[in-house]
Amino acid sequence: MRRRLAGILLTLLIVTPLSADELSVNVAGAALSGTPLRLDIELAESAASPTPVAIYVDGAEVENVELEPGSHQLVLDIGIVAGAHRLAVRSPNATVELTLRALPGWLSVLPPLIAIALALVFKDVLFSLFVGLFFGALLLNSWNPLTAAARSIDTFIVPALADPDRASILIFSTLLGGMVGIISRSGGTQGIVDRLTHWATDARRGQLATWILGVLIFFDDYANTLIVGSTMRPITDRLRISREKLAYIVDSTAAPIASVVPISTWIGFEIGLIAAAFTQLDLPYNAYGAFVSSILFRFYPLLALVFGFTIAFSCRDFGPMLKAERRASDTGKVVGDTDTPLSDFDEHKLAPPKKAPRRAVNALLPVFTVIVVTVIGLVSTGSAAVDRAAHPELGDWLREVFKNTDSYRALLWASLSGVAVALALPLAQGILKMRQATEAMVHGFRAMLMALIVLLLAWSLGDVCAELHTADYLVVLLSGKMIPQLLPAVVFILSAATAFATGSSWGAMGILMPLVIPISHGMSLDAGYAVGQDTYYLLLLGTISSVLAGSVWGDHCSPISDTTILSSMGSGCDHIAHVRTQMPYALTVGVVAILVGDLPTAFGLSPWISLLLGSAVVVGIVLKFGRRSDWSPPDD
Repeated sequence: MRRRLAGILLTLLIVTPLSADELSVNVAGAALSGTPLRLDIELAESAASPTPVAIYVDGAEVENVELEPGSHQLVLDIGIVAGAHRLAVRSPNATVELTLRALPGWLSVLPPLIAIALALVFKDVLFSLFVGLFFGALLLNSWNPLTAAARSIDTFIVPALADPDRASILIFSTLLGGMVGIISRSGGTQGIVDRLTHWATDARRGQLATWILGVLIFFDDYANTLIVGSTMRPITDRLRISREKLAYIVDSTAAPIASVVPISTWIGFEIGLIAAAFTQLDLPYNAYGAFVSSILFRFYPLLALVFGFTIAFSCRDFGPMLKAERRASDTGKVVGDTDTPLSDFDEHKLAPPKKAPRRAVNALLPVFTVIVVTVIGLVSTGSAAVDRAAHPELGDWLREVFKNTDSYRALLWASLSGVAVALALPLAQGILKMRQATEAMVHGFRAMLMALIVLLLAWSLGDVCAELHTADYLVVLLSGKMIPQLLPAVVFILSAATAFATGSSWGAMGILMPLVIPISHGMSLDAGYAVGQDTYYLLLLGTISSVLAGSVWGDHCSPISDTTILSSMGSGCDHIAHVRTQMPYALTVGVVAILVGDLPTAFGLSPWISLLLGSAVVVGIVLKFGRRSDWSPPDD
C-alpha cells in the first residue's frame, strides 16, 4: 500500500483524542465533492470482536457498522460537498476526529488533462508529464509548491520506481535494448534486412510483414511492441515507411491481440477482476466463460486489427499519417526534421565490423529465445499453482495456468536469456570481441533511457490520479438514470476516458470492473431482467467487454500510455508524432465500435453481424478517404 500523504489539503488528520492505540483512521487519497468517501480504519487486536463503529460528518451520523479487529476500507456514498468538514469515527473506547477539506471533483481531472494538453502543444513529453504530476501534488498538498515538488519525488516517483512489477518492466525494456544493440553490432539486424528485402520489396509487403509479426507475438503487449518495432525498423526505413506508420502498426496489434487471445499475460488479470465481482454479487456464472463469451463483444480491439491490416494492405492513409508517409516517401526522411525519436540507436556506433558476415541467425535466434523463454516462463510460473490431475484436458489446464502466471518474472527471464544468446553468438563466431559486445550492449541500454524516464513519469502521474480518485469522479459524472441497453456504450466511453487520463489500460480495468458489474446487475434488476435470463447475461457481457475494449481504446489515444510509449520506443519514433498520427485512426475505429457494435448488440443484434458490418465500415473508410504514397525502392 502506498505511503499516505501527511499534511495534505484533503486529509488532515489533526486530532486523535482518547485511545489512539485501539482505533486509527485515515482518508484514502483525496476527498472529492459528489464522489464516495473512502476511509481506512484499523482496529487493534485488543479490540472487541466485533466492535461497533459509528461515523459522523459535521455532527450527523452517516454510517454505523460492526468491524472485526484488523484493517478495513469503508466506502461512504454520502454526497460530500466541497469545503471543510468535521469527521468523527467512534468506537466504544476511542474516538478519532479529522478535519476534512474536500475539493471540487472536476479538479481531479486536471493533472492528466494538463499533461496531455502540454504534450500536444509543446511536443515535450517529459516536461508535460512532470507538470501534470506536479499539479496533482499541488492539489494534494495545500497548494504549497515546495511541498508539492518534494512529494512529487519522494511520494510518487520513488515508489513508482520501487514497485517490483514496474521495476521488472524497466529492467526488461533495458535488457531488450541491450540485446538490440548487440545484434545490430554483430550484423544480425543487417542479416534480417538482407533476407527480408527480397520479399519485402515494397511498402505493402513491409507493412504486412510488420502486422503479421505483431499478431504472431500475441502473448504479451510489452514484448510485442519492443520486439516487432526493433526488428522491423531497419526494413521499413529502407522502404521509406515513416516511423509513425511503423509505430502505429506495432501499437495497433500489441494490446488488441493480447487483450482478446485466451492465452496471454492479460488473461489472469482480466479473469481475476471478473471473478471477484461475480463472487461479490454471488452470480452463478463462470468468470472464464464470461471472459471467452465477451471476446465477440470487444469491438474496438477486433476492429482495430481489421483497420490496421487494411491500412497495411492498401497502403492508404489519411490525416497526419498521410503527411508523414508522403514526407518519408518523397524525401526518405522517416523521422521528421523537428522530431526526436524516443529511442536512439546510433547506427554508426552499432555498425558491424568491416567484412564481418551479416548473419540473420544472430538476430533471429535471440528474438526466438525471448519468445520461447517467455512462453516457458509463463507456463512454469502458472503451472506451479495448478493441479494437473484436476485438469486432464490440455486446454483446460492451459487456461488455468495462464490465470495464475507471473508475466513479469517470465519477461525478465526472457530478456536476460535473449541478451545471453545475443552475446554468445558473435563471440563464438569471432565477429566481436568481448569489449565490443559489451560496449554495444551498454549503448543499447543508453538508447532506452528516454523511454524509461517517460514510463516512470507516466506511472507516477497515474498514481497521482489514483490518489485524486479521478476514476471515481468520471464514474459519477457519466452515470445517471438511463435504460440498461445504453450502459455498454457509456461504460466503453468511461473506460476509454479513464485509460486516456491515467495512461493505463490495466489501471482502467482494475478501477472500473468492480464498479460497473454491480451497476449492470442493479440496472438490469431494476428493469425487470432476472439473473439467469438471456437479456441479463447479454447486458452483463456487454458491460464487461466495454471495460476491456474501452481501456484499450483510451490507452491507444493517450500520450501517457505505457504501451503507446513502448511502441514509440521500439519503433524509434518521436512519441508525440506517434500519438498525433495514431489518434485519428483510433478515434475512427472507436466511434465505429460504439455505433455498429456496442449499441446494436445491447438491443439484441448478433455480435457476429456487428463485427461483419463494423469490418465493412472501417475497410470502406480507408478505401474512401485514404490516399497512397507512390514511392517504391529501386531494384537491387
